Amino acid sequence: MRTTHPFVVDSADSDKFHEECGIFGVYGHPDAAAHTALGLHALQHRGQEASGIVSYDGEHFHAHRALGQVGDNFSSESVIGSLRGHAAIGHNRYATTGGTLMRNVQPLFADFDFGGFAVCHNGNLTNAYQLRRQLVRRGSIFQSTTDTEVFVHLMAFSRGGDVLDRLVEALRQVEGAYTLVALAKECVIGVRDPLGVRPLVLGRIDAPGGKPGHVLTSETCALDIIGAEFVRDVEPGEMVVLTDEGVRSYHPFRKARSRFCVFEYIYFARPDSVLEGVSVYEARRQIGMELAREAPVEADVIIPVPDSGVPASIGYAAESGIPFELGIIRNHYVGRTFIEPTDRIRHLGVRLKHNANRSLIAGKRVVLVDDSIVRGTTSQKIVQMVRQAGASEVHLRISSPPTAHPCFYGIDTPEEGELLAHKHTVDGMAERIGVDSLAFITIDGLYRAMGKPGRNPLQPQFCDACFTGDYPTELPDRDEAVKQPELSFLAERTAFGRERRVRRG
Repeated sequence: MRTTHPFVVDSADSDKFHEECGIFGVYGHPDAAAHTALGLHALQHRGQEASGIVSYDGEHFHAHRALGQVGDNFSSESVIGSLRGHAAIGHNRYATTGGTLMRNVQPLFADFDFGGFAVCHNGNLTNAYQLRRQLVRRGSIFQSTTDTEVFVHLMAFSRGGDVLDRLVEALRQVEGAYTLVALAKECVIGVRDPLGVRPLVLGRIDAPGGKPGHVLTSETCALDIIGAEFVRDVEPGEMVVLTDEGVRSYHPFRKARSRFCVFEYIYFARPDSVLEGVSVYEARRQIGMELAREAPVEADVIIPVPDSGVPASIGYAAESGIPFELGIIRNHYVGRTFIEPTDRIRHLGVRLKHNANRSLIAGKRVVLVDDSIVRGTTSQKIVQMVRQAGASEVHLRISSPPTAHPCFYGIDTPEEGELLAHKHTVDGMAERIGVDSLAFITIDGLYRAMGKPGRNPLQPQFCDACFTGDYPTELPDRDEAVKQPELSFLAERTAFGRERRVRRG
């Protein structure tokens, strides 16, 4: 469970899933660090607890890492000026509980016999605990509680010669989901796991002298902010190497069927991004349209739960013919508020971020559209707020299937028993939340909205394990914890155990 200050009221986002990091890298531009900072700013939605940049100027590596958001850490000319060089990589991190520590802020850096090496990671290794235990027995001394450091130690024990050989040997020993962006003396490296669970895109940017630089990042919106041109998605299982000669591509892993995370389209990615050739905004709109076909209801107004419910609401309204209105207004300037934690204040916490637009709600049959239900606490409070604003009926429509299983691939999810859909039927959830009706898009409907004929259980095209429990990789750490609960790394007992459980970014 996420720790908070004793006088803190968490925002409504505490009842959402959280993507744990965004990554960005530039090679071949004299202002590499400044562009990286801008790119990280565009990826702020993927991690808000810490950010860091490492650059290289041809002779020396330079680093700046700090807790807090990008604008707090990289807004000064002195900081950016200290990050000299034509190559840089950066990372935004979302962490929970004791994981918000300076020693866990990425990129991580190590000195090898081939030179310096910095790495940042999006995703999660499902055998990180087992690997860490083996490495410690061999003499490794870990400096952080993040599973990203496993890559560094595996490389240190590698028999390979250069950085690419060592990195490939390390990657062949890990299970789970990852995208990496790494920096060495002669190159920036991007890698995507063989299943392609997490996103990684390649871009091109104009540089002084006429020779273009290149960019690797989590989403296309980060290319847009620096005026870079989208080239293509990095393929599942591909290693992309950016050097003075341009872009080199390798496929060092056995080919596997892609299982891109479908929740990127539902919630995590910014709606102005394009992932795997699909507009995130259009995907959400289509999901809303399919939801309207599957779960119609007589109503007077469609209202999104801002901001993530807006595109799906637009689609639902377009398909149903029911007017769309912004019946809930979001205050974008609220973080955590330091006030006395009385029961009444905790109850009012959701109003710090959302307020009902009473003139659009009073006397109306309202359809609320949201992207997901996690614990259900925020949904319950929003529904109550809409009823107090005078709604005659409140119907809730969710643009994802019921989330009944935790994610082990880089998303911070509660324990299985904390997920409302794991404990209750849809009718039970409706009663608990206090709505007149509740409906989720079906898993086949979700696939249809994504342009597929439906979900093929033998060959699913996405990672949808949080809905189906069909995990695309082995889960050695989870399985070992079930057999030996005393290991405790699925519970908040040890620093690394907690870091692993929360699917570190």
